[in-house]
Amino acid sequence: MAPPTPLLAVRGSEGLYMVNGPPHFAENTAFPRDSGKSSKVFAFSKNGSLFGWCNGEQINIVNVISNDLLHSFDLPKTLSLEFSPLSNVLATWQPYTTAKDGTAGVPNLQLFDVKTGKCLKSFIQKKMQNWCPCWSDDERICARSVNNELHFFENNDFSIIVNKLHLQKVTDFVLSPGEPPTKVAVYVPGSKGAPSFVRLYQYPNFGGPQSALANKSFFKADKVTMLWNSKATAVLVIASTEVDKTGASYYGEQTLHYIATNGESAVVQLAKNGPIYDATWNPNSTEFCVVYGFMPAKATIFNLKCDPVFDFGTGPHNAAYYSPQGHILVLAGFGNLSGQLDVWDIKNYKLISKPQASDSTYFAWCPDGEHIVTATCSPRLRVGNGYKIWHYSGSVLYKYEVPQNAELWQVAWQPFLDGVFPAKTATYHAVPSNVPNDEPKATQAYRPPALRNKPVTSSKLHEDEPPQNMRPSSKSSDKPLSKTALKNQRKHEAKKVAKQEARVEGNQEVVPAPPVQNVLHHAVPSVTSGDPEVDKKIKNLKKKLKAIEQLKDQAATGKQLEKNQLEKIQKEAALLKELEDLELGV
Repeated sequence: MAPPTPLLAVRGSEGLYMVNGPPHFAENTAFPRDSGKSSKVFAFSKNGSLFGWCNGEQINIVNVISNDLLHSFDLPKTLSLEFSPLSNVLATWQPYTTAKDGTAGVPNLQLFDVKTGKCLKSFIQKKMQNWCPCWSDDERICARSVNNELHFFENNDFSIIVNKLHLQKVTDFVLSPGEPPTKVAVYVPGSKGAPSFVRLYQYPNFGGPQSALANKSFFKADKVTMLWNSKATAVLVIASTEVDKTGASYYGEQTLHYIATNGESAVVQLAKNGPIYDATWNPNSTEFCVVYGFMPAKATIFNLKCDPVFDFGTGPHNAAYYSPQGHILVLAGFGNLSGQLDVWDIKNYKLISKPQASDSTYFAWCPDGEHIVTATCSPRLRVGNGYKIWHYSGSVLYKYEVPQNAELWQVAWQPFLDGVFPAKTATYHAVPSNVPNDEPKATQAYRPPALRNKPVTSSKLHEDEPPQNMRPSSKSSDKPLSKTALKNQRKHEAKKVAKQEARVEGNQEVVPAPPVQNVLHHAVPSVTSGDPEVDKKIKNLKKKLKAIEQLKDQAATGKQLEKNQLEKIQKEAALLKELEDLELGV
């Protein structure tokens, strides 16, 4: 049986409608278009079988397969709605309002039984942030944060609070995904010299700090982002401060912490200073990717020991997206970056494509793990609204631009449960497409007439670092490699990266130049000048070059170099030139 075709829901000033996914891309006529211009929000259920939206008059819920209208609720001011994991409950939120005389307003958070349409419970929820209750995947547990307490309900019975977790000033929590037993990660900000901390508990064991599965405290944190892996064995915590006291960054300071349910915890050591733009788990739960550092940013994959596995080098990136199957990773640069997408085969660590998605404000993988949607939405950008559907090999398969004076507000794929779409072998050849890619090509920098017939020299402020495999080779023994073997290994990796870049850019003729130092050492014999000062300079230069060789050997074995050591390596070409000039002058 062929797998289903995911739908794409589209909301904008032209109304709310659905588009068939690849390979057809036509509007789905089975779902009647809601042409109203006041559509505020929509949501799919987790398995993609239900679809709900608010059109400014009421909330409607339809069965996506049969397109039957299941329920309508008279809640015209709804701004957020969400289905529980098994689609048994619909949660809706409206802005909280009080009466003119100052009396308390009516409850604005409603929970509805999807089967009967009955309102199960209403709460007062003043803030939109973290408005929605959190369910475990089996819906046995539901939790809400209320006045420094977490209230737990069981089996969608909201009349009885079964358990409470009371912590001073608890501001955030996340329930673990997957099978029971359910675990809870909670964050408490520090105060009066006390550190902030994140604790992991296993429901319902909340009997004080000793009952916690793990605890991690830190001082530099005004807010945190907690990310469970899909197997609920570990949490990544991005701790952020609003102000960087060192003055190095306008956007504050970030640190990344790893906390496992077995009690282990660590600070993830990052090889470059600067902000942490993104951190995301591979769906297989065995590794995670971090994008970090001042531009051009670095991207690195770490294992569960927080050791670097693969370094993608530096580039214009500030986001990372794993495919639902975990076999492909996209490194993207949105916002104030150009929209470059670097698509990598994670199994073989090979670059597949480098398309350009300029002005994109939204990115999402299709559940089939082969297609991507990028969109330019209002109000983030009010010009050039529209969306594109890509194949990860770099081809644009479908493109839609909204008419002038119209706006696009939201697009989203219909979700499917894990396992519906199995992973396929990655392809490195662009899929044929009839849609032209009108992305502007990079223009060359202006060169004065006097320099136009001369070789182009690098004018970058920062030289891009190449990708590097940080994982020790399984074939190698405990004995360290010789200098010759390390040199050959570096040559091989440099050629490999150059070939990948050449293939992606359609230029198969690019051949990496031989290392400069080898040419110089073979071309120019070592002789003495008779001048002690010159001989001393030559000796010192050779000593520095030897030290650089040793540093490069250490880097090739996977050792993490310091910033000053990396700067020494970057000076190699200048030292070689100086040495050549001295020796030629002999």
